[in-house]
Amino acid sequence: MTERERLAALVAVWWEAVDSFTRVLEHVEVDQWRTPTDLPGWDVHAVAAHTAHLEALLAGRDHEEVEIGQVPHARGVMGRFTEQGVVARRTMTPDALITEIRESTTARHTRLLADPPTDPSAPAPGVFGALGWTTGLLLRNRPLDVWMHEQDVRRALGMPGNLDSAPAVHSADYLMESLPYVVAKRAQAPAGSVVRVEVAGHEPATVVVGDDGRGRPGTAEDGEPAVALAMDRETFVVLAGGRRPVEPGVVAVDGDAALGERVLASMGVTP
Repeated sequence: MTERERLAALVAVWWEAVDSFTRVLEHVEVDQWRTPTDLPGWDVHAVAAHTAHLEALLAGRDHEEVEIGQVPHARGVMGRFTEQGVVARRTMTPDALITEIRESTTARHTRLLADPPTDPSAPAPGVFGALGWTTGLLLRNRPLDVWMHEQDVRRALGMPGNLDSAPAVHSADYLMESLPYVVAKRAQAPAGSVVRVEVAGHEPATVVVGDDGRGRPGTAEDGEPAVALAMDRETFVVLAGGRRPVEPGVVAVDGDAALGERVLASMGVTP
């Protein structure tokens, strides 16, 4: 597969994620838009507003500089930046938010089809490029972000679904790439440790901690794991997305229970 084909595949996954998310938003009742989600300070309306904000920026629209006040959950420059997009849309109706997402993403999708990206190392457009993001990184991140926020809305409203789609598989695969860092640096697994994480529907991920304290992807030839963790895809993305702690009994832990608990407690890697 060429770089152009890989990037085109990411565009297709993002487009599928956008379509699914907007369809879910269409079924949110009027009195459900202020339902809190797992994201601190954000209800369903805020999650939709955040998505509308980022997709509007990618479509070439301006960022709204608004005062957000003291917001504990908006940490760092990027946190306050994204909160501005949410605050600027606070009075927008649900229909207006859905329309903005659709119009922005349709405009961008049309451009991406007319002039397909070919170089993943090229700077991303606008503010994302200013942050140092490449085109490849942006195209990998957008389907993850959109699908994760669809799941935030679904969990908040008790509407489970879309867990076996291309965006779901992409998101879990992407998040599994962080496991060497999680195991070695966050969970502080000792040198020589082997940890295996099995997520239903994905190849098992084996992590080996070297003498230098760094984690690296391993194989079955690295020996029996000190601990093996097994869970379904939804449980993994909730943990890796830092949404909420694992419920007792949901994850099967075989081996060093203390190390397993540290790994599970350290999995959240999204901001």
